[in-house]
Amino acid sequence: MIDLGRYRVWFVVGSQDLYGEDALATVADHTRQLVAALNAVDCLPFPIDVKPVLKTADAITATMQQANADPDCIGVIAWMHTFSPAKMWTAGLEALRRPLLHLHTQFNRDIPWPDIDMDFMNLNQSAHGDREFGFICTRLGIERKVVVGHYEAPAVHTRIAAWMRAAAAHRDAQTLRIARLGDNMRRVAVTEGDKVEAERVFGYQVDYYGVGDLVAHVAATTDSDVDALCETYADTYAVAAELLPDGDRHGALRDAARIEIGMRTLLDDLDARVVTDTFEDLHGLRQLPGISAQRLMADGFGFGAEGDWKTAGLVRAMKVMATGLDGGTSFMEDYTYHLEPGNETVLGAHMLEICPTIAAAQPRAEVHPLDIGGREDPVRLVFTAPPGPAVVASLIDMGDGFRMVINTVDAVEPSHDLPKLPVARALWQPRPDLATAAECWIQAGGAHHTSYSYAVTTEMLRDYATMTGVGTLVIDEDTHADDFIDRLRTARSC
Repeated sequence: MIDLGRYRVWFVVGSQDLYGEDALATVADHTRQLVAALNAVDCLPFPIDVKPVLKTADAITATMQQANADPDCIGVIAWMHTFSPAKMWTAGLEALRRPLLHLHTQFNRDIPWPDIDMDFMNLNQSAHGDREFGFICTRLGIERKVVVGHYEAPAVHTRIAAWMRAAAAHRDAQTLRIARLGDNMRRVAVTEGDKVEAERVFGYQVDYYGVGDLVAHVAATTDSDVDALCETYADTYAVAAELLPDGDRHGALRDAARIEIGMRTLLDDLDARVVTDTFEDLHGLRQLPGISAQRLMADGFGFGAEGDWKTAGLVRAMKVMATGLDGGTSFMEDYTYHLEPGNETVLGAHMLEICPTIAAAQPRAEVHPLDIGGREDPVRLVFTAPPGPAVVASLIDMGDGFRMVINTVDAVEPSHDLPKLPVARALWQPRPDLATAAECWIQAGGAHHTSYSYAVTTEMLRDYATMTGVGTLVIDEDTHADDFIDRLRTARSC
């Protein structure tokens, strides 16, 4: 499972020596109270550490460099309690390599109408101190999130929480390894991409390993370990009778268990938390990994089929963002449409590999024929995803940079049973409607592979894109196809 317990956020407050020691002491005290209030908010996933009041360029630069050097620091929140001349922030901001959130707030919620005087005005200058800070950030081209409102407001907490979750995914990627077992699916364009640029932009490294590396780990599994994992399957899922120990296809379940154990030990040896495979390269494996990929995702691993390492990395990032939240996250593929007028929906699925964290009920472990791959019939978990709001997101390489395309959707209950569909699936209505969403998605170059989540929000994804410098296109209830396409044309012409 994903453990983010060590992560922290730094809080810096800006001022200057002009105001004197008493005023600066008040600034420090107000900041401590503000941070204590934020740390008491349940929805904020990480603790905030308050730093000394920053009054000089040297102190600012030193603090930003210390943030860079602290492996547990995932981002910096900045606030200007008073006016803080922005030229002294220049070197520090340009040195900062952690995500930045600019909190435009003030200690007092209300103006103290009967008592306000110039002493109060000199001390509580966020209204223009933060504008000075905002100018220098924009002047320097510093990507950041700006959150406006009183620090006790729930809406402010929600926006900070989204940024924190994106910052955790950003930090996680800095030490992440993606293991490609086999290459990309042949002749497919969208699963390709620039791995060197991906490491520069996202931080993760994308490495190739032959399927033989996995086969060796599968061969090294012990019968006792296979027995134990088969018992786990039986305790966790509704296992088809033919796969149980006295069933005539129990051998298929044991083969699946060997593959899962082999994948886990290989990934542990590689210190990799993201994996891809492809049905075009299965030499030495008895079946395509199905339940293995599903259970790895349930434990927080990123996964992409057909060698799709970009989607696999996005699945991992969204898993990190969603840690501790209700609702699951999964690799997904747009598979087929239901085009009944007024009830247009997308049936999302894949051959095998949909994460059980999005299951509405206990998954069923089943084995069915799979004509693709040329191997024995694979074991997979079969289930239907629940209704509710969700997002689907695609990460694509446009040649001159990466792009993220996001669509907000509403998952719905299937109107009919699907007794002959032997895979996990989700059914959803895209916003604003299927025709508009699909047209915009296709015009934007969005892939057929996505990461699908009930827990991650568009705001988290946009924050993550801001941190990585990736362009973002959102398709939601307010999208109009003509306007969307005009924006695409404008972007291409710049």
